Amino acid sequence: MSTGIVYLMYHEIQSPGRELIDDAPGYARYVVTIANFRAQLARLRAGNFLGLNVTDALAPDQETPVSRVVTTFDDGCETDLTVAAPLLREHNYNATFYVTTGHIGRRGYLTKSQLLELAALGFEIGCHSMSHRLLLDLPLDQLHIEIVVAKEQLEQLIGKRVAHFSCPGGRWNRRVAQVARDAGYESVATSRVSANHRTTDRFRLSRVAVMRDTSLSEFERYCRGEKLLKRQAQEAMLSVAKKALGNWGYQKFRSTMLGARGTPQG
Repeated sequence: MSTGIVYLMYHEIQSPGRELIDDAPGYARYVVTIANFRAQLARLRAGNFLGLNVTDALAPDQETPVSRVVTTFDDGCETDLTVAAPLLREHNYNATFYVTTGHIGRRGYLTKSQLLELAALGFEIGCHSMSHRLLLDLPLDQLHIEIVVAKEQLEQLIGKRVAHFSCPGGRWNRRVAQVARDAGYESVATSRVSANHRTTDRFRLSRVAVMRDTSLSEFERYCRGEKLLKRQAQEAMLSVAKKALGNWGYQKFRSTMLGARGTPQG
């Protein structure tokens, strides 16, 4: 990647009449409406962006337009197939869908047949752990289940190699990266806010979360790698809180604050 390229991070997409997997404030603020997602793809098309998956973005440089963006989805919600995939195909965009292996078949998540259909459409399937546990505090045997066993089971389900991993909650450290590397992954994605460059560590890729309240103008600036300083400053403040409170202490504090005042999630 000779120039910086932004990896967008999506979660569930809300469509009229469909109940969300979770309506808690900390989850719902990451849910993008179908109308906004459609408008965002149209804005990318108008800006002559290429829409790539992670493998394509990490491939050796070729002569391509500077305007490129990587679209990723976390969790493996059923809207990956029912909403996102048709709209992406309409714009001839690819994407990487990071699936939580142990959630396949649960209410609101992809079923096995839906997952196979998504893969058959040509979209890239990545792994988002076995059970979406935060990884930093787990002992090595449980970390192995979340990263390694999840990969093996996902590969058996889709009949294809799974080459990319994304960290639940964006929680990353060098131990997580090493387990993923040893398991045969080619990259690890976090929620650290930045564009990615040729020199970026593939086992610590940055992504920019697209939120429910992200405006179209903000969205376009993010895709161009602009106006990220504010998001980076917010991320730095959250990192201080996480270190001070500890992984689980921070989660409890955040949940309490969100329920009381709608405080932003980290």
